[in-house]
Amino acid sequence: MKAALKGKYDLDQNTSGAATVAFNAGDVKLRASITDATFKSGPSLTGLVLAVEKPGSFSVDYNVPKKDFRFQFMNTVRVAEKPLNLAYIHSKGDNRTILDGTLVWDPSNKVSANYAVESGNCKLKYSYNHKGLTTIEPTYDVAKNSWDFAVSGKVYGDDSLKASYQTSSKVLGLEWTRSSKQTGCFKVVASVNLAEEKKIPKLSVESTLNFEM
Repeated sequence: MKAALKGKYDLDQNTSGAATVAFNAGDVKLRASITDATFKSGPSLTGLVLAVEKPGSFSVDYNVPKKDFRFQFMNTVRVAEKPLNLAYIHSKGDNRTILDGTLVWDPSNKVSANYAVESGNCKLKYSYNHKGLTTIEPTYDVAKNSWDFAVSGKVYGDDSLKASYQTSSKVLGLEWTRSSKQTGCFKVVASVNLAEEKKIPKLSVESTLNFEM
């Protein structure tokens, strides 16, 4: 059994938390998770999700309070001897369907597309990894006719930094993450909206602890 506990603190909001427990049952995994909303007004079933998943094949999530199912099916095919990872995602409650595909040209170059069937919105992303240290990811949003940019890199072993900018909303973000297989993950996220008259930064701190029993 694997478990994860997550705590999050927003500078302009309240402290929140989340928890996930996963069990191996042969080829599939059984998972129960509780989202941040559960802890804001005391313990409750709000945000409780039960799931059955087979990695790389399918997953079925059931939102207990909403009585809503979310289906995801994954597969990999070969295109010009290159792996194309495909995903079909459907949420029954809001009748939302998403098609997602990622073509791995080589370990350094990936091209992906995300298409929302109901809205017709499509996002195209190119990912380039330079010498395994720095990743550059430009994303084009067809509906907004705008670009998003992200640059991330590893520093000091387990630490990584990521800078992002959304041209449509003019939001500039900076993220520092420290990840460890033994102790979990620690993340600090800062963002500022350059379009606002008062450019007040938003700050959040998130910590995740992983357990294996």
